[in-house]
Amino acid sequence: MSAGEEIENREEAIDKIAGLIKDIHVAMLTTIHADGTLHSRPMATQNTPFNGEVVFLTAEHSGKVDEIKQDAEVGLCYSDAKHAFVTMRGRATLSDDRALIAALWNPLYKAWFPEGESDPNIRVLRVKVEQAEFWNAPASAVMRKVQVLTRAATGGKTPVGEHAQVSL
Repeated sequence: MSAGEEIENREEAIDKIAGLIKDIHVAMLTTIHADGTLHSRPMATQNTPFNGEVVFLTAEHSGKVDEIKQDAEVGLCYSDAKHAFVTMRGRATLSDDRALIAALWNPLYKAWFPEGESDPNIRVLRVKVEQAEFWNAPASAVMRKVQVLTRAATGGKTPVGEHAQVSL
């Protein structure tokens, strides 16, 4: 895949994104405030396979929930130390699916939900991803330097890693 290439196959796009974000446990979720400004905050991604949807647990009584109720368009951003970067755009929905909350529950969440998994304030926030873009550079510092030097020597004509836009 060359830099900037569009991945046409939905399954291939999902597999690529899944591979890039599987070990990144925190995403920045961006919502649109009532005054039109963007508001971003970190969210713990749940340990579920990426299938075109990302799932989080959140509190019903929070600013992000109010913002999503006004405008369900959201952005997600993932980044890791190995030089993988993924941005996603999609539609958010909220539910109080108690079975899913129980399945996703982790005892560490008591820090936010002191009543545990039965806390009535917990909601499932799902983002159905419509479009994503990623940049992925080699994890090896030596390989990254070689690619950067090659790009510099060719006047920017060779890629550093891979980059693509995908529609889901």
